Amino acid sequence: MLPKPLRVLCVVLAVVLLAIGLVGIVVPGLPTTVFVLMAAWCAARGSTRFHDWLLAHRIFGPIISDWQDGGRVSRRAKQSAALTMAVCAVVLLLVVAPPWSWVGITTMAVVLAWLWQRPER
Repeated sequence: MLPKPLRVLCVVLAVVLLAIGLVGIVVPGLPTTVFVLMAAWCAARGSTRFHDWLLAHRIFGPIISDWQDGGRVSRRAKQSAALTMAVCAVVLLLVVAPPWSWVGITTMAVVLAWLWQRPER
């Protein structure tokens, strides 16, 4: 068990990370899942009650449970990530000058390749 000041810090960080993840639902290019998973990790170390709430959440719960159970990612989440990254790649090509647009697109391609290697439920 962590000392109380560290537990409080973990809970605060979990709330901030969850808030960023929620913003990521509506802001293209800002990932939601990564921030929710980091929030769950912090919550597990800071507040059992908060962590349990995240696990019981109808949207976040399955994502967190799958990840905690061997790093699994659902096929739907993979497809959603691929679609979102494709849209972001098009936006990058239209808005950002090369070579920076290609840096972003290459990064997304690497992340997507890694993501599709993750086991599914």
